[in-house]
Amino acid sequence: MEHKNIVATIYIKDGRAVLSKSDTGEGRDILELAKMYNDTGIDKIFCVDLSNDDEEHEKNILAIREINRSIDVKICGGGNIKRLEDVKKFLYAGCVEVVLNGAKPETAKLLVEAAERFGKEKMLVSIDTLDFIFKNSETLSSYVHELLVMNKDLVKGLEDLTDVPYILYQKDYDLDEIERILSSDKIRGIYGDFINDTSTDIMSLKSALSERDILMDNFAPKLKWSDLKVNSDGLVPCIVQDYRTGEVLMLAYMNEESFNTTIRIGKMTYYSRSRRELWIKGETSGHTQYVKSLTADCDYDTLLAKVSQIGGIACHTGAPNCFFNEIIKKEYVERNPLKVFEDVYNVILDRREHPKEGSYTNYLFDKGLDKILKKVGEESTEIVIAAKNENNEEVIYEISDFIYHLMVLMAEKDVTWEDIVRELAQR
Repeated sequence: MEHKNIVATIYIKDGRAVLSKSDTGEGRDILELAKMYNDTGIDKIFCVDLSNDDEEHEKNILAIREINRSIDVKICGGGNIKRLEDVKKFLYAGCVEVVLNGAKPETAKLLVEAAERFGKEKMLVSIDTLDFIFKNSETLSSYVHELLVMNKDLVKGLEDLTDVPYILYQKDYDLDEIERILSSDKIRGIYGDFINDTSTDIMSLKSALSERDILMDNFAPKLKWSDLKVNSDGLVPCIVQDYRTGEVLMLAYMNEESFNTTIRIGKMTYYSRSRRELWIKGETSGHTQYVKSLTADCDYDTLLAKVSQIGGIACHTGAPNCFFNEIIKKEYVERNPLKVFEDVYNVILDRREHPKEGSYTNYLFDKGLDKILKKVGEESTEIVIAAKNENNEEVIYEISDFIYHLMVLMAEKDVTWEDIVRELAQR
């Protein structure tokens, strides 16, 4: 059985997030909104392009690309899709799915073309009447992964006509109604205005639904507090780490109440030994820590929390982390592959922004794309030649040369290692 999804919608106008299709007035920072959804329990985000022309369309696609670079939640893109090329733009921007408008007469033909090119699992269709279902009932299941149902009155007729699962619009926070809706085997989730409202406590909603036997993708702990070994004060120390970078941020303590609160609300909650009370990290400072994982060590007496740190400040002193009082330090060579790639890539970016006389990297940027592409081609050929020899040291050298020139190309085209890793992870 699949988890039910809580789906948020971001309406995009001129590269910014607006309230709705009809209310496109004052916008807000789109990355800030997306990151908030990413951390607060949302399972998927619909990004709706409200552009009126090709120039704005490209700007909104770029905004979606930036969202996908910044968050982990699945993104489904749609809006202003006229041809197969538009579907491709959304997918190349990092969307795992694309939603087509079932009200448009050209959608049926485009759907078949897109599903055959990119795969049925990437295709959604939005409907506000049953016309599209009636006209395409025989082929629907072959080309559509999910339906986006905009009118609750369609549900009974829809389930009689097709087995294609759907996501349903739900306007208000009505727990009994939401439970009833999600109890259907054919529904995969809900979306709606109350979900888009950032004041809605999504983690609490998912916890309440879980208690009513609705399968949700939330924190279902494999260990209870009683499984842990507490210290003499009845507490367990918790090491806190940034889930993206691996940076150790701080150490704090939990009691049973803070442990259970953390799991319930999805925000790191600790026990203050000095104040002798619970404290939700960031409740006053705004530097909230949203939980990504919580793990016990081999002896069950220490916890490791991986978190999304809001504001980049974990320490009460205003420092990024609590560990800045150096005692000893020995220089070492970094061996973490991704860290090395990122470090070299950042040096290349710095050369692009701050040219240095005599720099080979700046020479490549000055000569332009054609020169960079020529070098990438030459270096790839060198790898082939080296691989025909018995000496692997030569292969290592040539691959390193190739990767460097590849990173120069990436910088020239504004492609990051995160873009590459995300694409590989989806394959």
